[in-house]
Amino acid sequence: METLPYLSPMEWMAIEIAVPVIVLAILFRLSGVIRYIPNDRLGILEKLWSFRGSVENGFIALNREAGFQPEVVRGGLHFFMPFQYSMHRADLVTIPQGQIGYVFARDGKPLPPTQTLASNIEADDFQDVRGFLTKGGQKGPQRKILREGTYAINLAQFIVLTAQSTYAVNLSSSEQKLFADMSKLITERNGFEPVVIHDAEDMIGIITIHDGPALPDGEIIAPTVANDPKDPNFHNNFQDPEKFLNAGGYRGRQLQVLADGSYFLNRIFATVELVEKTIIDVGTVGVVVSYTGRRGADISGKSYRHGELVETGARGVWSTPLLPGKYAFNTYAGNIVIVPTTNFVLKWTKEQFGEHKLDENLSEVSLITKDAFEPMLPLSVVVHIDYMKAPLVVQRFGDIKRLVEQTLDPMVSAYFKNIAQTKTLIQLLQERSDIQRKSGEEMREKFASYSLELQEVLIGTPRANNGQNSIEQILIQLRERQIAVEKVETYKLQEAAAIQERTLREKEALAEQQAKITTSALTIEISENEGKAQLARTRQQAETIQVTAKAEAEKVRLAGLGEADRIKAIALADAERIKATGFADAEKVRAVGLAEAEATEKKVAAFGGPDYQLNSQVLMRFAEAIENGRLPLVPQIQVGGAGGEKGATNGLVEMMLSMLVADRLGRQGSPAAVPVPIEQD
Repeated sequence: METLPYLSPMEWMAIEIAVPVIVLAILFRLSGVIRYIPNDRLGILEKLWSFRGSVENGFIALNREAGFQPEVVRGGLHFFMPFQYSMHRADLVTIPQGQIGYVFARDGKPLPPTQTLASNIEADDFQDVRGFLTKGGQKGPQRKILREGTYAINLAQFIVLTAQSTYAVNLSSSEQKLFADMSKLITERNGFEPVVIHDAEDMIGIITIHDGPALPDGEIIAPTVANDPKDPNFHNNFQDPEKFLNAGGYRGRQLQVLADGSYFLNRIFATVELVEKTIIDVGTVGVVVSYTGRRGADISGKSYRHGELVETGARGVWSTPLLPGKYAFNTYAGNIVIVPTTNFVLKWTKEQFGEHKLDENLSEVSLITKDAFEPMLPLSVVVHIDYMKAPLVVQRFGDIKRLVEQTLDPMVSAYFKNIAQTKTLIQLLQERSDIQRKSGEEMREKFASYSLELQEVLIGTPRANNGQNSIEQILIQLRERQIAVEKVETYKLQEAAAIQERTLREKEALAEQQAKITTSALTIEISENEGKAQLARTRQQAETIQVTAKAEAEKVRLAGLGEADRIKAIALADAERIKATGFADAEKVRAVGLAEAEATEKKVAAFGGPDYQLNSQVLMRFAEAIENGRLPLVPQIQVGGAGGEKGATNGLVEMMLSMLVADRLGRQGSPAAVPVPIEQD
């Protein structure tokens, strides 16, 4: 058996003092008389007993009953009644920058069946539990959220959910599961962070409200309320749930959308769905088919019974389309039908279709020609829609694709089927241009009745159905015929080209000889001019000779006449002298005279008579003149007048010869037959 160590009296005294102190300290600690709270934490008091009894209604003891007290204990030393309070230390609630905290109240008025979240119209201070409960605060998830900062909240009354943790005084495992599920739901909705819509993303937020009165019957979209900042209930894009509901907002999907920016929304109160903005490209307009709005009057007229055309904002097809641009349009509240306003081509071909894909279900038109061929006809139709008539088109047909497939396709196909029945296959091929022009003119009116503008009809080459070659044979024959025609035309052109080439060669040769031709022409012209000059000179000389000859002839004639007169006078004088000298010797002389006269007469007769003598002398003188003048006996140029014409003159030689011949004839015949030259003017 061990013996106790020996202790001195002082040591025993110290033990005697320390033991009661330790016992008192343990009792003091267990009694909770003094409590210390760090400044970064708080204490939540739970009153263990009270002379006022326990809480009868609710969870928080507002009247100092036993239970959780509404006030919290902040940092420092605090003294309490021994064994009366239990202290629950908790952290201060901290909401990081750019995040959101959600509050759940354990105590308060119960929520009515139609209410999802607790109202915070009056009870909106979560750091004042007493005030929250006395002002009629409701239990359950709260509409108000906590923004950035640090809060001293009684976590026995309020549970705060953040992205990092759940601030609460844990009471039971079932409660922990409830808050874990609630936190998970908020996380799935990205509720701990604000809604951020970037401008570059071209997105909008469509809001669905989960609290408030339900929509009236027949409505699917809640109307916009209190969106004007001047409105006292302006809820600032659903960020103030109380004002939104006070303004008459409904639960459900909202017509109002969120545009670019950041929004701190209670995701239990409102969820957000991001959708793309409606972009209307250049060359198109957007026709709005609204599913909500007031009941508007149909402005399309009584004669147009194809749906309702209403003013902007009413329910139905809006009469004014949306022009190119970006629009924050709620696609749940309506539909925007994109209508092209530029010319677009619809192709009736199975292999090809446009980027708009309006004609992706179209194919070639199956025809039956007059001569029983069955070709497939590809078509292209160019269509234009006036942007102001686009609502009428949508109102009547719903959308452009439906218009193409249910109206234009059967109409165009039937038209060309009718045309094909009146044409043979060859006519269909050869008269394509006329058919194309005529079809455009006739179908333009039909398109106009549908508020469409037909710009052009383009017809392709008919082709055979699969497995048929009859059309190809016809085409081969046409090609061979055309080749023959082209050969004929080619030969004609070659012939014309050869003729043209020959003409060209002739012209080239003529051009090469042009200088010689010009020189020859000039030479001929010079020769002609010289000949004309020579002719003029010769004619002048002939006229000079003729005048000179006339003058000489006249002179000789006059001289001859004078000589004849002189001889006659002498003879007469001699005769008178003889007669006067002696009549006595008349007989003697008479006999002698008669003998001499007779001799003279015979002599003269032997020499041709006196006229002949005269002419002989004239000729002798004319011969001397020709010899002295050295003139040709026969002129080189004969000048004379026409026979029988007035003013005509005989040549000099001819005149002299005529005189001689006349004299000779006169002597042989009658003297009266001797011609006497007549001078003519």
